[in-house]
Amino acid sequence: MENRDGAPGDPGDTLVYLDSVERHYHLGDSVVRALDGVTFEVKRGEYWAIMGRSGSGKSTLLNVLGCLDRPTAGEYYLGGTGVKELPDETVSEIRGERIGFIFQSFNLISQLTVLENLEVPLFYQKGSHKDGRERAQMLAERVGLGDRLHHRPNELSGGQQQRVAIARSLMNDPLILLADEATGNLDSNTELEILALLDELAEEGKTIIMVTHSEEVAVRSHKTLHLRDGKVERVVENRESALGTGGESC
Repeated sequence: MENRDGAPGDPGDTLVYLDSVERHYHLGDSVVRALDGVTFEVKRGEYWAIMGRSGSGKSTLLNVLGCLDRPTAGEYYLGGTGVKELPDETVSEIRGERIGFIFQSFNLISQLTVLENLEVPLFYQKGSHKDGRERAQMLAERVGLGDRLHHRPNELSGGQQQRVAIARSLMNDPLILLADEATGNLDSNTELEILALLDELAEEGKTIIMVTHSEEVAVRSHKTLHLRDGKVERVVENRESALGTGGESC
């Protein structure tokens, strides 16, 4: 895996760096520019929200960040590694080892218990997993589900299922957490509980990038990136005390 050379920022401090990223799709004779020259970087420990209207490129950007899709043009570096030209097998390893995913629909396996769902990410890792069960139990306790280890998803509330999903995303101690409308299927009270948990993870130094349609959710992050027609419209700093500066940057 090749580290980036000459890109701005310290690779040890910059976890995510996109340089003029484009993603095009061909629909018949037409070309859809889902991403059109997106450039930004996320430093270690930052909490970002991504906002934009339907069709602005939010989902495409999250797919690129999560190594589920590749840029048509431009460069994407994750933890100093340029991933665009890497073989599929290597990209899969990066996805499994460096990225934690939190989905709106939870994506838990209904036949498995909470404990077994937490252990799923270990199946894609090399080496010994002898400490996996202990870590799964520790993370279940961390999200308040230590007494639900042997329950299946259909025996849990929506908020509890999302807590399992968050704990699962942390199993491999990833570089970044990617959340796609993580509270979209929850009632308002449960949403606040899940957002408080994400706040705690951010305060502990976890790097989080979250797609959301809600301004109330977005302002809890350090920065909000606004997309419009596949372009970065603006980046807004939300937490003056957390970043030491205020206002807007581009």
